[in-house]
Amino acid sequence: MPDRVQPRQPFWASVLQLPLFLLLVGVFSAAMLVPAVYGGVVRDLDAARAFLYAGLLGVVIFGLIGLAHAGRDPNHGTLGPLLSLFSAFTVLPAILAVPFYEGLGTTTFLNAYVEMVSAITTTGATMFDDPGRLNGTLHLWRSMVGWLGGLLMWIAASAILAPLNLGGFEVTARAEPGRSASRDIGMSAEEVRKRVLKVSSVLVPIYMGLTMLLWVLLTVGGEVGLVALCHAMAIVATSGISPVGGLDGAGSGMAGEAVMFLFMLFALSRLTFSTDTTTAESGGLWQDPEFRIGAVVVLAVPIFLFLRHFLGAYDVAAERDLASAGRALWGSAFTVLSFLTTTGFASAHWVDAQSWSGLETPGLLLMGLALVGGGVATTAGGVKLLRVFALYRNGVREMERLVHPSSVSSAGPRARRLQKDGAFIAWIFFMLFALSLAVLTILLALTGLAFDTALVLAVSGLSTTGPLLEVAKDAPITLTELNAGAKAIFTAAMVLGRLETLAIIALFTPDLWRG
Repeated sequence: MPDRVQPRQPFWASVLQLPLFLLLVGVFSAAMLVPAVYGGVVRDLDAARAFLYAGLLGVVIFGLIGLAHAGRDPNHGTLGPLLSLFSAFTVLPAILAVPFYEGLGTTTFLNAYVEMVSAITTTGATMFDDPGRLNGTLHLWRSMVGWLGGLLMWIAASAILAPLNLGGFEVTARAEPGRSASRDIGMSAEEVRKRVLKVSSVLVPIYMGLTMLLWVLLTVGGEVGLVALCHAMAIVATSGISPVGGLDGAGSGMAGEAVMFLFMLFALSRLTFSTDTTTAESGGLWQDPEFRIGAVVVLAVPIFLFLRHFLGAYDVAAERDLASAGRALWGSAFTVLSFLTTTGFASAHWVDAQSWSGLETPGLLLMGLALVGGGVATTAGGVKLLRVFALYRNGVREMERLVHPSSVSSAGPRARRLQKDGAFIAWIFFMLFALSLAVLTILLALTGLAFDTALVLAVSGLSTTGPLLEVAKDAPITLTELNAGAKAIFTAAMVLGRLETLAIIALFTPDLWRG
């Protein structure tokens, strides 16, 4: 009796079984049609044609690859999704840079590539200091790439990094954000695909809903439509990409900054938008250590800067001006939260805050905030607040043991988020991060840059906080003035900062590939 012929699976099912990198190529190619339509509406036909041709070509190639894979069983391996994620930050920007390069026409392809790496890693550093050099179509594309890059990290954190105990999950206990109750390293390709689809179905509507809501609120506040959309995408993705060069050129004023402030809180902890954690059932958001640490920093640093004025008596006349004091306090609070979440937007009243506190160039303060970073499984970069909490808890415990050597530690509800060796693993990551910072700074200095410039570039890349280049020093750092070697090192720093050192090391682990 002849064997029964297996039915051919639908085309959409074959597409969903493609490697993650090819799926991303299809998604970003389809996204190119949005700036193509916008360029056609505003009569920017040259840029519109560049995005239309590149988008259609990418969609057609993606469809042909999907047809070729129809009926085949995927064989990705354990680290296949992680390799696809690495390729998304290194290879995919070369594809995304093609319409940007053709639409601009006055820059090199290397500059366009670095710009796209900066956008997709949500770093937000730009090669073009003058926003007027780019038209609305190109600004929209930069913002969209950054927004999609943030969404990619949202999904990848729970669907890819969590099963591999990476991205901050290596210090967490079981059943934490995006985690199951058991260690699930070594999932099959089919399990990875199902996990990605499940996580995407939950997070994509939330991500899009937050962006749309913020866009509407900024528009109602008096912001121009395109600028409001770009700023909304920049806040939700913590990319800091602005078509007007920052909030100084925004039209929504302090009301718009207040709305942005509320939405930046989503980058402090996953519990602000998800309840798939054990801590969600034991006290809620305020019991979450990441949110508590972030709240303390946002309150303490502005108060310190505010009180520093009275201690130093830098401007006696301003003491009598309550309006100036209020603007200074608000400028400090907004900017502190912005750089803590690695967004990098400086408040329009940040100048008032600097004048009030007497800190003309508070570069070290902003770099320190960016290095700390936001929460695990959010779009923020940096070391992550949960790792800082793990080191803090371990330090407190060691001090208790000095006073009471025979004491037994009682883990409270907030400490239960950490696994037994969480502090040790966090310390290893911190040392790897510090080593990466030192190596990148030395390599950048070897390209001919001054030490302080090399340090700011390394911190900006590793923390994915591009706007640091504009505010960390007396004068802004211009990326276009860097040589090709410095640009390549800065690009590597952005990729390393987005994926983190442990994930890069995992890609070179033979045992995991064999698993």
